[in-house]
Amino acid sequence: MTLPRRDDLLGELFRNPLDPGYAAAAARRGDAAPPRSGRWLTAVAMLAIGFLLAVAYHQVVAAAPGTTKAREDLAADVRSRQHTADDLQRRAAELRAQVDQARDALDGGDNASRLRDLAARTGTSKVTGDGVAVRVVDAPAQVDPVTGRTAEENLGLVLDRDLQDIANGLWQSGAEAIAVNGQRLTATSTIRTAGGVILVDFRPVTSPYEVTAIGPPDIADTFGRSVTAKRFKRFVDEYRMQFGVKKRTKLTLPAAAEPPLRYARSPSPSPSGGPTR
Repeated sequence: MTLPRRDDLLGELFRNPLDPGYAAAAARRGDAAPPRSGRWLTAVAMLAIGFLLAVAYHQVVAAAPGTTKAREDLAADVRSRQHTADDLQRRAAELRAQVDQARDALDGGDNASRLRDLAARTGTSKVTGDGVAVRVVDAPAQVDPVTGRTAEENLGLVLDRDLQDIANGLWQSGAEAIAVNGQRLTATSTIRTAGGVILVDFRPVTSPYEVTAIGPPDIADTFGRSVTAKRFKRFVDEYRMQFGVKKRTKLTLPAAAEPPLRYARSPSPSPSGGPTR
């Protein structure tokens, strides 16, 4: 018996790597048509998905006018309540001025002067004088020159801590009274963010922000040389934020809202009559 040569076996293996039986079985599976029931199930599934998408789109379109109207009504209600709060604040300022006049008429001299000085320092009375105005504005949103789309992130937005830093820098520069967009600051004032809006004593303020302060004649120069001012000048170069410091004369800062009064009460005796801790 003659054995096949080694090179002939290798050549045959490369020419026909698949066993003839496996090749015939694969050909039979390829020629067989898919079952008709599978095609029907696929068509029904696609039809159901299309129907659900159409219903969802119709509901979204139908609900859009109602959602828009609800949003507009809510915005109108907020504006109305804001106007009411402004009117009440003006009325409170007028009544406060009448009380101050009546008090001065009844108690003149050193006591009245001391009370006026304390009211000015605590922020509960209107003050007038020379000082400085610090203006800071959000940087414009960056726009892609190719697509024209606005960038989602804007690193040049003014944050609540930015206004806090400016106010603290003005206090360190000798300010005697400070207001942020007309909102007078006191020892218990807060500057914080809620829902993307900056609140000064729970009243919203928006860009451009102007922090005005009454203080010594050189307060503008002193603050302009401060670390805070230098940092914001760097923000102008890096994030395109706007920042400026100007000397102002005859500034008038309104009085702050009356702080809530807190009363001390003696502790109630314990039921057993013994000492309380």
